[in-house]
Amino acid sequence: MPSRIAGIDHVQLAMPPGGEDRARAFYRDVLGFEEEAKPSALTGRGGVWFRAGAVRIHLGVDSDFRAATKAHPALRVEGLPGFIVRCTRAGHSVERDVPIPGVERVHVDDPFGNRIELVEMSGTTRG
Repeated sequence: MPSRIAGIDHVQLAMPPGGEDRARAFYRDVLGFEEEAKPSALTGRGGVWFRAGAVRIHLGVDSDFRAATKAHPALRVEGLPGFIVRCTRAGHSVERDVPIPGVERVHVDDPFGNRIELVEMSGTTRG
C-alpha cells in the first residue's frame, strides 16, 4: 500500500496553565463540543480534549503561552447564524471575513485569544 495522508487526527491549541474551565465554557458550552477523557498517562500535564463527531481539538498547557492569532483551525459548521448568536451572547466578539464564493465565514477568539474560524458552505460545496 502506498504511503498517504489519511486525515487529521486532531488539532492542538495552547492555553495558559489553569485555563481548563474557561476552555470548557467556550468549546463545550458555546461551540457544542463534548469533552473527551485524556489518557491517564497525560492527565498530569493539564489541558483538556474535545470532540464533535470526527473533529477533535486538544488544548494543551503552555507555561510560556502566546495566543495563535493568525494560525487557526477552521471548523465547518451547519447553522452559522446560531453559532454567531451563541458566541456573542457568551461575550466573544465575532468578525466576518473577506467573502469567498460559496463560503460564509467568521472568526472568533477562544478565551485565550486563539483564533477560530467558523465556516459554512453555501450554494456550492467544497471537498
